[in-house]
Amino acid sequence: MKSNALQNSEILPVSSPEPTLATVPESTPLPFKLSIVVPVYDEVVTVERVVHSILELHLPCAFEVIVVDDGSTDGTSAILEGLAGENVQVIHHPVNSGKGAAVQTGLAASTGTHLLVFDADTEYDPHDIARLVRPLLAGRAEVVFGSRMSGFGTVHPSLHHLIGNRVMTWAANIIYGAAISDLHTCLKLIPIPLLRSMSLTEKGFGLDTEIASEMLRLGFRPYEMPISYVGRSVQEGKKIRFSDAIRSVYILLKVRVTRRRVKYGNRNLELLPKTCVVEYGSANA
Repeated sequence: MKSNALQNSEILPVSSPEPTLATVPESTPLPFKLSIVVPVYDEVVTVERVVHSILELHLPCAFEVIVVDDGSTDGTSAILEGLAGENVQVIHHPVNSGKGAAVQTGLAASTGTHLLVFDADTEYDPHDIARLVRPLLAGRAEVVFGSRMSGFGTVHPSLHHLIGNRVMTWAANIIYGAAISDLHTCLKLIPIPLLRSMSLTEKGFGLDTEIASEMLRLGFRPYEMPISYVGRSVQEGKKIRFSDAIRSVYILLKVRVTRRRVKYGNRNLELLPKTCVVEYGSANA
């Protein structure tokens, strides 16, 4: 299988003008294609299993997998070279620059119409990706979130982790007049034109909060689907710390105060998939 890995690429910044609803949709809606971005940093034990699980999915449309190695030093990079091929693009950051920087690099390299970030640590189940796609194809919503708060098929590593996520979600709902249940879920399925219209500046874990804040500020409300989640402890390799929670609060307030808020409950039907591309004979048909 021919490799299309990009060796030691520079980090690709995502810079866009202040978004307006008029600039979000493309002039001619594209067929639905999903770009799955997998940011990786020192996940030598799990990354191969996660990527193979994604490639084995039977989705109702074409998809691509973009793995961004964010300066791993534990042998992850060598494993990724063996995974690069027709359906998997591997991009290397020469040094660790943060999860947000890795996601922005993946976004810049994406060729699909919608993007989903999927962590390489096995906390999430790849089979839930198909569940998130269905509301899009049915025209029910432009944005879909996978919610871990249903109480079924979820394992939270600690009480303070659960309470912390609920408090942060509550704060976002108050600030933006929303009613979501899981602000910090990794599984956010969002149209790429909408993402590229946002002013994204965060390089660390804060990018997840910034994307959610921008989406809520623009008036979009996600369609939430219950998903499976088995959270890791710090001892098992979880990298998010209390300082990241403080940063998230700052981002929620900064986006709300410094950027014009659009009336909530906005719908933009131009962002819905119009057709579904199926690549017969490929691993993702």
